Amino acid sequence: MTRIRRPLALALTAPLALALTACGDKDATDPTAAALAPVAPVPAPAGTAWRDTVVETPEGGHLVGNPNAPIKLVEYGSLTCPTCAAFSEEGMEPLLSKYVDSGRVSFELRNFAVHGPVDIVLARLARCGAKEAVVPLSDQVWKNLQSLTGPLQANQAAVEQAMNLPMDQRFAAMARIGGFYDFFASRGISADQGRACLADVPSLEKLAAETDRYAKQDQVTGTPTFTLNGRKLDGVNGWAALEPVLQRAGAR
Repeated sequence: MTRIRRPLALALTAPLALALTACGDKDATDPTAAALAPVAPVPAPAGTAWRDTVVETPEGGHLVGNPNAPIKLVEYGSLTCPTCAAFSEEGMEPLLSKYVDSGRVSFELRNFAVHGPVDIVLARLARCGAKEAVVPLSDQVWKNLQSLTGPLQANQAAVEQAMNLPMDQRFAAMARIGGFYDFFASRGISADQGRACLADVPSLEKLAAETDRYAKQDQVTGTPTFTLNGRKLDGVNGWAALEPVLQRAGAR
């Protein structure tokens, strides 16, 4: 699990400090817990699939699937977190195909800015287009995590200079250093669109404020953190540990 390294009130102003190390807690899932009764599938509206249904939630996340699913999975995820990237690689497709598409389970992604500015930049760019694209774009970021963060790690002096620019310029400058515009342009977010999103200071402040709120109110201290129907799944940070929890909750 990648853990928060600084108060998120500083997320928009603190210097960049990436520490992309692999991490993980022990599996605290209780294999002896009694399984709930199986939940019946809920068909999607005719001609649609639940994985294509996306709503923005009052908590600031993007929910994929049946909004009224009886089993509600939430991930507090950082786009710079290697463990989150591993979950995306291993678990997202089976989660969508076996569980979300059944209508039994919904999946909500809430961005948690563990590494401050770079997390804010990537999350804002992932949110720069249609709401249906947020989770797929996040998966693409995780799939290419090392190539995206490498230029920033190699150009710390330029990043420091960028962070001294006015607020409506610093994040656009960081994205340019990282080569983010080309990456997102090849996935449907034009460079002009990206620059406009990164100049939108209120939207950036909102992302930072959401992380502060998740840390204080939801007691999130690192990523990934999962909750199931509001219960935090301590020690569960990968697909191998999460799938049995879904099944015991009735998704079978």
